[in-house]
Amino acid sequence: MHLGLTYDLKQDYMDRGWRPDDAAEFDSAETIDAIASAIERLGHRASRIGNCLDLITALAAGKRWDLVFNIAEGTHGRSREAQVPAILECLSIPYTMCDPLTASITLDKETAKRIVRDHGLATPDFTVIKRPGDINTVTLPFPLFLKPVAEGTGKGISSRSLVRDHDELESAALEMLKTYAQPVLVEAYLPGREVTVGVIGTDDEAEAIGVMEIIFKPGIKDAFYSHHVKDNYKKFVEYRLLEPGDDARKAEELAVSAHTALGCRDVSRVDLRADGHGKWHFLEVNPLPGLHPVDSDLPILCRLKGIEYHKLIENIISSALKRIHSPYAGSNNI
Repeated sequence: MHLGLTYDLKQDYMDRGWRPDDAAEFDSAETIDAIASAIERLGHRASRIGNCLDLITALAAGKRWDLVFNIAEGTHGRSREAQVPAILECLSIPYTMCDPLTASITLDKETAKRIVRDHGLATPDFTVIKRPGDINTVTLPFPLFLKPVAEGTGKGISSRSLVRDHDELESAALEMLKTYAQPVLVEAYLPGREVTVGVIGTDDEAEAIGVMEIIFKPGIKDAFYSHHVKDNYKKFVEYRLLEPGDDARKAEELAVSAHTALGCRDVSRVDLRADGHGKWHFLEVNPLPGLHPVDSDLPILCRLKGIEYHKLIENIISSALKRIHSPYAGSNNI
């Protein structure tokens, strides 16, 4: 089978003068090399396509693939993660992971939380600040937690994200509105443990492959799982799997239910946090989870579970092929 790889290579954008924070969600050459090597180890042929514009150029030149392994994040707009899937769907070219609808929904954390809540799943109470005048309309009780509504990789999260009164809310929200030029998601702050759950599969066949807790090392206070912490995780955090039991089972059930409710396909990584009573709540989902073989959360989780990297890639491809060739797939399941 001939697989094409679509991705946004971080170094390409850095060479064009992008700031590191703006290119944070993009992938390193190591990630692309690892995915291509895993695909070839599985007996397939891997061709590197590149980003959305590279894909358009390749398609215009007549190139085609049996399946596209897509991890492209896109560069502009709140539907940026939907751009590559939309182009591939237009030409009926099968691809891995989420479709354009889910890519758009899940990048917009407000929309994702509304859908999760409508399905009866737990998620912190929230509101959105779209402009400075909205700050005085926030009626949720403090403490609250703020982050940009449409960013990933912990971008925009810092110790200032936790606000305990109106003055802190106003200061942090104004700074976030200015820095990220997008609405600010305001959530009730949950003081409990934080975990991320790996999910493989689609619809009824979706299943959790593990629940990994993020634990800050002793002496680190007011720290949150931000982009800075993720980039320096060996300094700040330790990861451990939740032992099998009721707590892990409930986290897995919530993660799989959110994955399915949001229409995620093949793979996702679902972030949860516990409230003061230990009940898990949905925070957000990444339907295009990071796949750096050493440093990304999902491969780390797999490593703790004893799942080799090439098996993770194989599971994603297998899930895509299974749904594409399902007799019930139709044209909506490319």
